[in-house]
Amino acid sequence: MHEPLVPAPLVFRDDGTPWSPRHDDIYHSAAGALSQARHVFLKGNGLPERWRGKPRFNVLETGFGMGINFLATWAAWRDDLQRPASLHFISVEKYPFTASDLRRAHAAIIDDASVMPLAASLAAAWPVLVTGMHRIELEHRALTLTLAFGDVMDVVPRLKQDGMTADAIYLDGFAPARNPDMWTPALFASLAGIASDDASFATYTSAGQVKRALLQSGFEYRKVCGFGGKRAMLVGKRASVSNEINL
Repeated sequence: MHEPLVPAPLVFRDDGTPWSPRHDDIYHSAAGALSQARHVFLKGNGLPERWRGKPRFNVLETGFGMGINFLATWAAWRDDLQRPASLHFISVEKYPFTASDLRRAHAAIIDDASVMPLAASLAAAWPVLVTGMHRIELEHRALTLTLAFGDVMDVVPRLKQDGMTADAIYLDGFAPARNPDMWTPALFASLAGIASDDASFATYTSAGQVKRALLQSGFEYRKVCGFGGKRAMLVGKRASVSNEINL
């Protein structure tokens, strides 16, 4: 049975940055939402280069939020002449916004006029806020957004049961200290179970507990320069079989 969800409230700090009262944390860096998405998640996963030459590419995200990572990925895919014919973006969100608040948020934080029509299309197709999988087809069905409304530990095992694989993983829950359930070894083990052989991941954090959970779950990581004044973030991939044995 699909249960209604309590939507996330749209709250802004004095500097205009969206903030979550539930987690006492911001949704994106004050240095810019789209710029952060492009630096951390696209560049961190080697996109768009890694999807070129592939007929289909799957992105899995933990934490849809305001959809900025999705919009940045859609824009990059749309503008890439060597893009895969099919892009599937799967994202989990336990506390989604209403469509009206999503529009208000986009109007306030998107600083690229070319992305605004994509944001309008997303809001127009926004599903009813009930638990479960919501499939949105865009770009003449070449782009599919699957929104999974619910707890991430309920959703990811189901994705594996459905045969889904992830070529790139966006780890984007609120900060580990604020939202520890999104950064557990159990979750990362589930993500490893649906990661393709050459899957990559990226995240804005470099917290020690995240690094340990990644290693325990069969991922390799390295620290690179972060965004918006952060010294470091993590990028990486599935460990090879030999490396997993040595962990």
